[in-house]
Order: sequence, then C-alpha cells, then structure tokens
Amino acid sequence: METLQVSASSPTDAAAFRKATGQPLVSIITVDYRQLKVTCELLDSIAKLAYTNLQTIVVDNGALADNTAAYQSHLPDVQVIVSQENLGFAGGNNLGIRQAQGDFIFLINNDTVVSDGLIEALVARCQQPGVGAASPKIKYFDTPDVIQYAGFTQVNPLTGRNKAIGQGELDQGQHDTARPVPYCHGAAMMLRREVIEKVGLMPEVFFLYYEELDWCEQIRRAGYGIWYEPAAMILHKESISTGKASPLKMKFLTKNRILFMRRNFKNWKLAAFLMFFCAISLPTHFFRLALVGNLANLKALCRGAMAGLAGAKL
Repeated sequence: METLQVSASSPTDAAAFRKATGQPLVSIITVDYRQLKVTCELLDSIAKLAYTNLQTIVVDNGALADNTAAYQSHLPDVQVIVSQENLGFAGGNNLGIRQAQGDFIFLINNDTVVSDGLIEALVARCQQPGVGAASPKIKYFDTPDVIQYAGFTQVNPLTGRNKAIGQGELDQGQHDTARPVPYCHGAAMMLRREVIEKVGLMPEVFFLYYEELDWCEQIRRAGYGIWYEPAAMILHKESISTGKASPLKMKFLTKNRILFMRRNFKNWKLAAFLMFFCAISLPTHFFRLALVGNLANLKALCRGAMAGLAGAKL
C-alpha cells in the first residue's frame, strides 16, 4: 500500500480544533473513488453547515492524480489523503479514521448531500448513555420526498439478508421517531471515538459491502447501542461508484453475504444458511440472470459465490 497525506493543515493535537463554542469536535470522513465532481458537491454542502467545529477529511482512493487543489477550492480547510491503491470502502475509511482528531467520527458517502442540523442531531444522539453509533434518515437525492433508510431489520439467519425500513416509502413523518436498530447505514454513520478504540477499525476483509453490518455486530457485542436518528437527514445519490446492478456489486454482495454469515453465525445456524444459499438462493439467481442473458452479472455471481464458499479473496 502506498499512501501520501496532503492537507491544508495537519494538526497533531485535537485541542487545536476545539473552539470557544464548546461544541465537540466532529471528524467528517468521505472516500472518493474517482468521482471528483460528486465529492466536491458534498464538500459544497458541508461548507454550508452551521456546525463549526469540524475536521473534514477526503480519502482519494485509487487516485490517478493529486486533486487536493480541486477539493480545497470547495472547502479550503479540507484535509486530503491520497492513496494510489484502491483500498476499498473499509480500507479507505480506515485511512481517514487514523488521521481523525474528533470526539465523534462521521463516515459519509461522497455521493451524498448533507442538510443543516445533521451534525447537531447525531452528536446529541451519540452523547446519550450507552449509544455508540447512529445514522440519520436517508432519502433519495432525485426524489427527496422518498425514504431510502429509516433503520435496518436484523439479518435473517436463514437467508443472510435484511431490509431497509421505510425504503421506497413517501416520507409523511411515519418514521420520525428515534429508535435503536441493529445496524447503521454505511452511507452515513456517526460513532463515538471510544467505540472505535474498543472494537477496532472497520473490517477490511470485506473490501466493499457488508462491512458496516459486520462492524455494527461487533459494536453491539461490545455493549453499545446503535440508533436511527430521524432529526438528522441526508440525500443519497446511491451507487455512483459501482453502478446499481453492476458485476462489481453482484460479485462483492454475493461473496460478502457468505463471509458475513461465517463471521457472525455458528453451528446449526451457519449450516442452515449454507444449505439455503446453495440449494435455493444461488440457483434462483443463476437462472434469473441466465434467462435474461445477463452474462456479466452471471459470471460475477458465480465468482462471488465460489470465493465466499471457499473463503478465498476475490
């Protein structure tokens, strides 16, 4: 791995960030994989936030050039970490976390737009006793009155799948009550620093997809609560880097679904999942893709399944 940190300012002491307002320092971290314009749009929205005690970090993942000047033209005090190697979602975020000085760490996708009050609401939630992490309400950028995320259901031990609560629903206030949930959403999640110090960084073994679910399992096992906070909201453009139904997405979702189950379910529960996956889930997906002639996704499905079942790297 070859990395180079380039920043407008490189503080070595978190106290340098703390201001007379008494606001906790929040480190915002976003990972850009060759989506400069999209990331700059996020930085534009961060620049408009009323919350002032922020450290913003962009991890330029798999960068082809040093885009620091472009980022800083949208947010002058942004810190930039350039990685010439694509470290994946978890690896990129972990690069940023290692440089973060904040009392709270806010991981956010680069294909999002933030709204005022977001940071205040998430900090207030994470300051509650026992709360370790929280995600905001997430709505679609193109249809901002439609919900994408209002919490997750627990992963089903048989199917290895779960659902986003409220997804596709018109937002009429039906999900405006804060509540504990099994998992945060990887597109936007705030954590207390002490949580990361206790459970460790985001698991890089996943590279892409399922990493936040696995991390949340670790966080809950460590005794922390995970919350959905509807007083905070972002708009999500979704799947800009990987595509909504790309072979890359198919491959990693398939492989990491198996990996997640292997890491978090044991004995008969894991055996039942593997039987379900091999006897029902995999054949069903295979024939659906074959019927429509989607050979690229068909190959990705098979490659992901073989890697997951063999416990191999892609």
